Amino acid sequence: MNYKYNCLNPIAEVGLGNLDDKYTRTENFAEADAVFVRSAKMDDLAVSENLLAVARAGAGVNNIPHAEYAKKGIVVFNTPGANANGVKELVIAGMLLASRDIVGGIEWVKENVNDPAINKTAEKAKKAFAGTEILGKRLGVIGLGAIGQKVANAAVELGMEVYGYDPYLSIDAAWNLDHAVKHCKNVEAIYRACDFITIHVPALDSTKGMINAESIAMMKTGVIIINAARDALVNEKDMLEALESGKVRKYVTDFPNSTTAGKKGCIVIPHLGASTAEAEDNCAVMAVKEIRDFLENGNITNSVNYPACSLGVANKAGRIAICHKNEANMIGTFTSILGNAKVNIDAIANKSRGDFAYTLIDVDAKIPEEVITQLANSESVIRVRVIK
Repeated sequence: MNYKYNCLNPIAEVGLGNLDDKYTRTENFAEADAVFVRSAKMDDLAVSENLLAVARAGAGVNNIPHAEYAKKGIVVFNTPGANANGVKELVIAGMLLASRDIVGGIEWVKENVNDPAINKTAEKAKKAFAGTEILGKRLGVIGLGAIGQKVANAAVELGMEVYGYDPYLSIDAAWNLDHAVKHCKNVEAIYRACDFITIHVPALDSTKGMINAESIAMMKTGVIIINAARDALVNEKDMLEALESGKVRKYVTDFPNSTTAGKKGCIVIPHLGASTAEAEDNCAVMAVKEIRDFLENGNITNSVNYPACSLGVANKAGRIAICHKNEANMIGTFTSILGNAKVNIDAIANKSRGDFAYTLIDVDAKIPEEVITQLANSESVIRVRVIK
C-alpha cells in the first residue's frame, strides 16, 4: 500500500528520511493520507476524506482542531518529551536572565561601544545590573510532565529547593523525579512559598489565565515567573500591573506579543523553547514513527484525541481499525458481524478516551468487502480502515 503525506511546515529531514518508498510527498493538502505540522494553524483548513492522521512535531496542539478531527476519525498525534531538553535549558536560562540583569548589562555595553575606556567605565556601571543567585532559592514547578520533571531535576542539581505540583502525576513521571523534589498537594502552596515559579501545563479551560491577579496576590513580593508553556496560561494585563507595583520582579515569557514586548520587567523570548537542532530532529523522528506505526499497523501512540491502542506488527492475514463512539456493545456489534460472515477473530484490542474509542481486530483470513461495508454502516462507527 502507498501513502501520500503533506508537510505544512518544514520538517527535519532526519525524520522524513525514515519514510520508505511506500510514502510519497505531496504539496496538495487535500490528497494527503497524513500531514506533518509544527506551528501552522489548521482550524480553517478544509479536510478531505483522505486524511487519516495529523502528526504535530512538538507537544502543543492548540493549532489543530483535534476535537473536531476526532468526530471525523482523524487521529492527531504529538511528540511529548522530544523537545523537553531544549525547553528545560531555556527555562534555566530564563531564571538566570531574570535573577541577574544580564540583558541590561549587555545593552549597556552596546550603548557604550564607542567609549575607549569602557573597561574602566564598566566597573563603575556594573552595580546597576547586579542581581541575585539562584542557589538556595525556592523554585515551584507547576506541571511535572516530560518538561517539568527535567526542569525540577536540573534545578535540584543547581542547588535550588524545588517544589512540584501536578494533580495528574503519572507513575513514570514520579519515578523520574529527583527524590529531593517536594510534592505539593495544591498549587496555592507553590504560590505562597516560592521565589521562582515556572509553568508546564497545557492550555485547557481549567488552566487558561491561571496566573492572574488573584494567584499573584498569594505570591511572595519579588517573585520571578517563567512561562515557556503557553501564553494563554497568564493573564498578561494582571502581570503588567504586578510588575509595575513590584509584586513580581520579572516575567520571562517565550511568547512575544504586543502586550508584553518591550514592557518593564518583561523578558520576552521569540518562542525559542524547542528551537534547537536536536529538538527539531527528535520531534521529526518521533512524529514519523507514530505515523508509520498508525498507517502500516493501525497502532496509536501519543494521540491527543484517540486512546493509545496496539496489537503490535500487523502480521496476521487481516487487520481492521475502527474509530467509533464510546458506547455500549460496540465490540458485540463488531464480533457479531464478523462471526456471521464466518470470519475468525485472532486478536482484538479496544480502548476508549472520553467520547471516542478505537478498536483493532486481527483475523485469520482476508475480510470480504461486504463485511467492511457492514462495519462502516454500523451505528456509532466513525471510520473503518483495512490495514491489510
